[in-house]
Amino acid sequence: MPEAQTKERLDPALLKLAGILVIGGLAPLLDTTIVNVAIDGLSRQLHSTVTTVQWVSTGYLLAFAMAIPATGWATDRFGAKRVWMWSLALFLLTSAAAGAAWSIGSLITIRVLQGIAGGFMQPVLQIMLVRSAGPRRLGRILTVVTLAAVIAPILGPVLGGLIISNASWRWIFYVNVPLCLIALLLAWRHLPAQEARTGKRLDVMGIALLSPALAAVVYGFTEVGRDGGLDRARSVVPLVGGALLLVLFLVYSLRKPDAVLDVRLFRVRSFSMCAVLLFLAGLSLYGAILLLPLYYQQIRGETALTAGLLLAPQGLGALLTRWAGGLTDRIGAKPIVVSGMLLALVGTLAYTQVGTDTSNWYLGAALVVRGAGLGAATVAIVTGAYVDLTPDDIPNATTVIRIMQQLGGSFGTAALVVILTHETTGGTLADRAAGFGTTFWWVTGFSVLALVPALLLPSRKAARAAKEAVAGPAGQPAGTK
Repeated sequence: MPEAQTKERLDPALLKLAGILVIGGLAPLLDTTIVNVAIDGLSRQLHSTVTTVQWVSTGYLLAFAMAIPATGWATDRFGAKRVWMWSLALFLLTSAAAGAAWSIGSLITIRVLQGIAGGFMQPVLQIMLVRSAGPRRLGRILTVVTLAAVIAPILGPVLGGLIISNASWRWIFYVNVPLCLIALLLAWRHLPAQEARTGKRLDVMGIALLSPALAAVVYGFTEVGRDGGLDRARSVVPLVGGALLLVLFLVYSLRKPDAVLDVRLFRVRSFSMCAVLLFLAGLSLYGAILLLPLYYQQIRGETALTAGLLLAPQGLGALLTRWAGGLTDRIGAKPIVVSGMLLALVGTLAYTQVGTDTSNWYLGAALVVRGAGLGAATVAIVTGAYVDLTPDDIPNATTVIRIMQQLGGSFGTAALVVILTHETTGGTLADRAAGFGTTFWWVTGFSVLALVPALLLPSRKAARAAKEAVAGPAGQPAGTK
């Protein structure tokens, strides 16, 4: 491929598409972490127990996970723009309804409906961008979405802390309304139509196996995180049941060519390695996002708002890696993924030495390095997942990517909570601080483990050959008409 072709500028229409989609996609990205910050406040103001109020978050996550498997089929069956707008409209309505909830029961019910909308929005957003960008521009355009996904969980606690400190809990949900309304109007006016590509029926049996499997596994990991171990039936039973359903789905899907999810995609090395990396990223990204604010609050005595602000340098580091997508387009994903992960390792190592009075400037600088590494690696991993696939594979591939991210995030959070609970039970404040350092050594170890699939990614030559194979005639991006 001529070098000039890999450096072609992103056209204004594609940038506008990305901007419109990111505005809408921010709402579900911010929503989860904002609500998590407010659990204690909701418990007091709704006169309910923390255990019951936790279902405001858990119900959303379970519905989110159950909705993901149907997104690829819905996009092909009804068209991406139509599915995006209906999902965005449902998220808008449920955000308004959640803010107006009159009881804890009504709030949990509304949040389940909101989770369904969120579960559709994220994969459909990615499908539209990948189809529109084509292989030569994929890394650069996915940078916009991927960096938003890295930064939003960091900004969520800050926004949540500000709302809880200065306004009613209802604004935790109302804050989504103007964002969704703007995104819906922009989508209606400016998004290009992406027509339905197939009339195939929904694989009801596949959905009946896969959706409950994901919900059970996510719920099991959630309960493991709350209990701090695997010694209770309420965590073990759903994990075992979910794993069995996943195995049954794998056997079923291998025998059914038009299953709701085509697991044969894992035969493509670049895709399978990136999928594994996205799962392992749950330990490096989502798990550490849990640990960092807990360290600042439990060891340093900071408020939730201050802890959120102290995490801002990681978002700054991610913003510094806007170049990662373009470089991935030119040289392939492997060198960017490996370099980014090594950089993230360096930033994480600083937290293995934390104490009760470690310099905030030192920890902030480490977070900039960590954020830069994670930002670069994540952009390259998501880009690399599509490099050897055909346009028709995009919906299925995106669904798998979202599932791996969801399971990885749940697993990573649960695993690190168990380790942290074991390391910080009892002892002095200094002992508990050392326990956080030990837990960060586990994060480092899991990150080293992730280097194995990273090193198995295709080389630059293989990546370029794959892009040539899926590029449209006369340089047209794949998937265009």
